[in-house]
Amino acid sequence: MSNEEDFAPKKKKSVEEAEKKRRERVIPGSLMKAVLRSGEGTGKPAEGDQVIFHCTTRTLDGAIVNSTRAELGGKGNPIRLILGKSKMILGLSEGIPTMLKGEIAMFKMKPEIHYAEDDCPVTAPEGFPMDDELHFEIEMLDFFKAKVISEDLGVVKKITDEGQGWESPREPYEVTARITAKTVDGKGILLHKEEPYFFTFGKSEVPKGLEMGIGTMARGEKAIVYVNKIYLTKSSLMSSLEGLEEVQFEIELVHFVQVRDMLGDGRLIKRRVVDGRGEFPMDCPLHDSLLRVHYKGMLLNEEKTLFYDTRVNNDGEPLEFCSGEGLVPEGLEMCVRLMLPGEVSLVTCPPDYAYDKFPSRPASVPEGAHVQWEIELLGFEMPKDWTGLTFQEIMEEAEKIKNTGNRLFKEGKFELAKAKYEKVIREYNHVNPQDDEEGKIFLNSRNSLHLNVAACYQKMGEYRKSIETCNKVLDANPLHVKALYRRGMAYMLGGDFDEAKEDFEMMVTVDKSSEPDAAAALLKLKQKQQEVEKKARKQFKGLFDKKPGEISEVGADSEDGKSLDDPTSKVEAEKNDGDGSTGSTPNAGTDCAFEGERTGFLGRLSPSGRRILSALGLNRCSVL
Repeated sequence: MSNEEDFAPKKKKSVEEAEKKRRERVIPGSLMKAVLRSGEGTGKPAEGDQVIFHCTTRTLDGAIVNSTRAELGGKGNPIRLILGKSKMILGLSEGIPTMLKGEIAMFKMKPEIHYAEDDCPVTAPEGFPMDDELHFEIEMLDFFKAKVISEDLGVVKKITDEGQGWESPREPYEVTARITAKTVDGKGILLHKEEPYFFTFGKSEVPKGLEMGIGTMARGEKAIVYVNKIYLTKSSLMSSLEGLEEVQFEIELVHFVQVRDMLGDGRLIKRRVVDGRGEFPMDCPLHDSLLRVHYKGMLLNEEKTLFYDTRVNNDGEPLEFCSGEGLVPEGLEMCVRLMLPGEVSLVTCPPDYAYDKFPSRPASVPEGAHVQWEIELLGFEMPKDWTGLTFQEIMEEAEKIKNTGNRLFKEGKFELAKAKYEKVIREYNHVNPQDDEEGKIFLNSRNSLHLNVAACYQKMGEYRKSIETCNKVLDANPLHVKALYRRGMAYMLGGDFDEAKEDFEMMVTVDKSSEPDAAAALLKLKQKQQEVEKKARKQFKGLFDKKPGEISEVGADSEDGKSLDDPTSKVEAEKNDGDGSTGSTPNAGTDCAFEGERTGFLGRLSPSGRRILSALGLNRCSVL
């Protein structure tokens, strides 16, 4: 019979059982407490709290064994631990949760609940009388709920004032903060309280532990971050760290600017200048939307030449465009999709995401130009909700999106086209035709979209995915002529010639009117096979012509005597490797044009190496 405990994580359960057994060692008389000074309030430390206390250990006759207090021979640094996480002697882990803030108490402990405990998690100081009964005088300076930032407890945060919003700085955000720092004994070592400190996150401009702490803060938050020496790395904020065991940073996160590395390589950078309205990313135009923006475009040259301003060049009207349709440069659209209404951002963009690949490059923007856009997102409209639409209205909306995909396909923007087709297919999951006529229209439309997706995959060189997409149509209708044709083309381009031939021949069996298209496809297939076999013979020439014991280099010489490693022959091979011919498509219901892809020799040979060797008569040979 199972219960909730059976589903608890085993590691957590085993830790709890170990702690329970450990607490059972505290028997009557082994731990005694006497209050020397009363504390304040009623709150007591709980698991997860950070406790800060001074500790002085004495023998029963009053001799001091060790102490954290400077006047008693210690360093003056109080102990800082986290209940339930830090390693502690058993007597303290049981005694400290009974104390109030400001309280001073004396704990009398038997050896078996301090350092003489079996498997004690804490090592006794050198020369410590661990087998003696001792007095531990504890002064509880402070305790509070702590946020553990590093697993080894080297960085811990205490929130003094909550901030606003959910977002926290991260690389490469620009941060403005007021920062002070002092040692654990209260000595001030850094003052930036009046004048805020500006730094870029991730550039090692502040110590690592401090940056980790700030990375958990919200705008306007005030906090204290305790940083152990292993996280006190040198930086422009603090260059001298000699002799510091731990530093206590007081921080007010004044402001931070969201900076995004859109490509991850530092080339396309979005820097938020003015905050927008709403919550990120829920209120961003992530999906296809009608966007309204004002923007300025500048060349990143010495003069920062302005080449376009909607407020000047567009009669003061904003630019309106639908996202996902390739109507603006890719870098601009990527950044606008991550903006909030009212936000102003500065975008630095490389040529390949600006105008070099954009069909309408402004005359004043030279090829290879880096640009900077200042963009203001005025607002956006979400795509039309199909809920409540009639079947006819749904099919009209689907046709609009499909036509946009067809335009993108013709422009060579196959990824964008595929996204449009797939968007409609997803929406179709919620469409329920009401009669046979609607069912027929719906099925034909969905099949057409799947085959358009398959055509996009072919153009992108992903032949296996194209085949899988065609199968979605053929699984329901194995005699679908257009699906057979498109799958056959994918098989052929992927080098699976036998499967391609089967599909093309099946077309004629299913529909005699498709015979011209099937014949053209079979002719092209034969030419492809001949090309591959010819190149295979060149590649393997001489491999099986040597006598036993002789060594032959595969493809060492071509027919014209040139080495295939010769750069000129490589170029010639690449030129002749593609197939520029246009494959015909069955006439009925054609949505996307299809052209043969240029693929390398090895790309075609690899999936069909067995068949090629068989065609060459090499499948009966053995290499010894």
